[in-house]
Amino acid sequence: MTTLSNHRSRKVRRATMSDVARLAGVSIKTVSRVVNDEPGVHVDTAERVLAAIERLGFRRNIGALNLRRGSSTGTIGLVLEDVANPFYSGLTRAAEEVARRFGRQVLTGSSDEDPARERELSLEFCARRVDGLIVVPAGARHGYLMPEIASGMPVVFVDRPPGDVVMDTVLVDNVEGAASAVAHLARHGHRRIAFLGDAPSIFTAGERLRGFREGCVAAGLRFDERLVTMGPPTADGVAAALRQVLDGPSPATALVTGNNRITVLALRALAGAPTRPALVGFDDFELADLLDPPVSVVALDPGVLGKAAAELLFARLDGDGSPPRRIVLPVRLVPRGSGEVGP
Repeated sequence: MTTLSNHRSRKVRRATMSDVARLAGVSIKTVSRVVNDEPGVHVDTAERVLAAIERLGFRRNIGALNLRRGSSTGTIGLVLEDVANPFYSGLTRAAEEVARRFGRQVLTGSSDEDPARERELSLEFCARRVDGLIVVPAGARHGYLMPEIASGMPVVFVDRPPGDVVMDTVLVDNVEGAASAVAHLARHGHRRIAFLGDAPSIFTAGERLRGFREGCVAAGLRFDERLVTMGPPTADGVAAALRQVLDGPSPATALVTGNNRITVLALRALAGAPTRPALVGFDDFELADLLDPPVSVVALDPGVLGKAAAELLFARLDGDGSPPRRIVLPVRLVPRGSGEVGP
């Protein structure tokens, strides 16, 4: 008697080129010519081979084929913080569009801000012989990639720079973006502006805090450490941070939130409050323009970021041997309502 567990443990054999040749009544060489779309096969013969392929469910082992030829595997690797984050979804889609133009597919994984996971994913993609790698760094140590880089694999870092190697990097102007948010709120009369940022160890969070500080100086505002909270964005953490800056005798009248996650958590914590501070968030997010009031943001297009990183990677694959480049993309302030109210 055959049990269900026996079915599960039995390995199903994939159809081979020999199986196709046997069913179609042709040589393996003929099957190879049909599979690889080579000339010299009669139409009737090709139709028999294609029918056999369809019946057997035969699929080429593209990875093995390319390894034998010593050529491209047709893939690039993309290591992100979190593929579920809409920001990184937009970046991924743009990288896929560029890869498609060059006949490549994108393998994607999430590091969850864990340097060990970032290393694991990067090396796994390298073991799969991807043609190149795009990495959103979770850590500051990337020497583990040097053997791959030395062997000729191009690596592009995006959104954050690597910590201990000099490689192609595509960033956004985080400092200018945060400074412009402060300037915008100051023009609407705010003198007590708070900043809620992500963990300070994250490059983008640190740069946006620097931009906030510089924005305060440029606007003639006293930088007050008591109005700054940095930490991983959680519902409880953001709610506590809001209480810290909005309660007391000299509360903040305006907020700059350091990324879209913090913005959303702050809006939830402020829902139903009788009075709400003016707010400018860093990063746009879906439905921000439909809220009441619509949310003003410092916007950067993740698609532009992903496109720039992927195009730089494929330039390297195409033979560009120039020194490592550092590209900084501009941001723009989008006034919608939440940041245009007075104190």
